Amino acid sequence: KLVCMKAKEILAKEENIKHIRAPVTVVGDVHGQFYDLIEIFRVGGEIPDTNYLFLGDYVDRGAFSVETITLLLMLKIKYPLRITLLRGNHETRQITTVYGFYTECQRKYGNPSVWQYFTDAFDYFPIAALIENNIFCVHGGLSPSIHSIDGVKEISRIQEIPHEGPFADLMWSDPDQDRSGFSLSSRGAGFMFGKDVVDKFVHVNGISHIARAHQLCMEGYSVLFDGKFSTVWSAPNYCYRFANLAALLEIDDHMNSYYNIFSEAPENERKSESAQEKQQESNNQDQYFL
Repeated sequence: KLVCMKAKEILAKEENIKHIRAPVTVVGDVHGQFYDLIEIFRVGGEIPDTNYLFLGDYVDRGAFSVETITLLLMLKIKYPLRITLLRGNHETRQITTVYGFYTECQRKYGNPSVWQYFTDAFDYFPIAALIENNIFCVHGGLSPSIHSIDGVKEISRIQEIPHEGPFADLMWSDPDQDRSGFSLSSRGAGFMFGKDVVDKFVHVNGISHIARAHQLCMEGYSVLFDGKFSTVWSAPNYCYRFANLAALLEIDDHMNSYYNIFSEAPENERKSESAQEKQQESNNQDQYFL
């Protein structure tokens, strides 16, 4: 409770769009894979020696969502200028009741109070980040309702993510290599958007790149639309069964980008997970693999 209260005090002072200076390391979805989060800090560098920007989806799916979000909030409290935590589509009450976090809190604490403290804190997470006024970072994607980055500033963020509208779009949308414009998403929220949408957004806002998370990449990352758009995925062997690699997007002082690929944490450090993995997987048998 105290961790969440202190984190909320710090997060409440941050704007919807967090302005970030390079160098910085960008992290995609981690989804409760605590030992792989520790591996991220081994691969990318420890805080405060390395600046981090996390793109959301800290909980659900993995067996250790409580430990994962607790560590990240404690790091935010201790090093508020060294770590930025953006909101993802899983940082909501509705999604976490379905995909594991609520059940994990109930199992570990015997009541939903801890889940309530965390989900209240999620409402305060910033929506997006802008690295050196040049790279726009968000969890999901773009929205037909938002043409300029300034439009993100107008969103009332301290609330549950709505089912539709610009806030939901930023959390849920995905790129589409086959179609132009905006089209309905099979996820049931947000939109699919084409290269023309990205080209226009980049041009109108005077930026060079959009970085996001939200979609599993078997190689840890993907780059689309003539290098203007990238997806970073940081949960290796997602759900402990997809056998995918993971990546960090490292941006240096000169705005050069490097995708640092890594695999899951050594098995001997995760041996205690096996029983909880199986329980978590049995609870999460569905078609929604984000």
